[in-house]
Amino acid sequence: MQLDIFDTKGKTTEKFTLDETVFGVVPNLQVIAQYIRVLLTNQRQGTSKVKTRAEVSGGGKKPWKQKGTGRARQGSTRAIQWRHGGIAHGPTPKDWLLTLPKKMKRLAMISILSIKASKNSIKILNDLKLKESKTKDILDVLTNLNARGKVLFVLPENDNTILQSARNIKNLKVTITGTLNGLELMSANKIIFVKDAINKIQEKYKK
Repeated sequence: MQLDIFDTKGKTTEKFTLDETVFGVVPNLQVIAQYIRVLLTNQRQGTSKVKTRAEVSGGGKKPWKQKGTGRARQGSTRAIQWRHGGIAHGPTPKDWLLTLPKKMKRLAMISILSIKASKNSIKILNDLKLKESKTKDILDVLTNLNARGKVLFVLPENDNTILQSARNIKNLKVTITGTLNGLELMSANKIIFVKDAINKIQEKYKK
């Protein structure tokens, strides 16, 4: 499978051969679903916390005597049925971390990359260098590449000039190969890889 490599003006400069073991596999939808579930779950902070009747302030004194009042017996004004009382069975801090075997992560990533390649959602840019942070320069590149909808730029390494130029553009996300994940890929309508970035991806996931 071959794709055109474009320059920033949208002109084809050369051809790029995609590795079939990375961009041409039969997608495993079940593994993709499991991979996405693990990613989303691991984003949970698990810091939700409410106070129990033992943790709220006050309530040390018995509201009224045990017998003779005609009212139900009460031991504390901080019991769960009282206003300002503690909460029963509320959330407490929890670690939501899930793990996935490396082989399943690889299979999920190459399955997603293969889906995107089969739908012609991948474009390759020969290079992207900006002299200064200008949003217009990034918008011009997107226009020249006919990249619409949700766009994901994948860089080989961090570039603050590009990040600052792209941060105010709606529906555009910039990431690097080292932190690229399947959720970002699945969410994008178009994925623009810088040539060095797609080389790193192929090197990482090919057999």
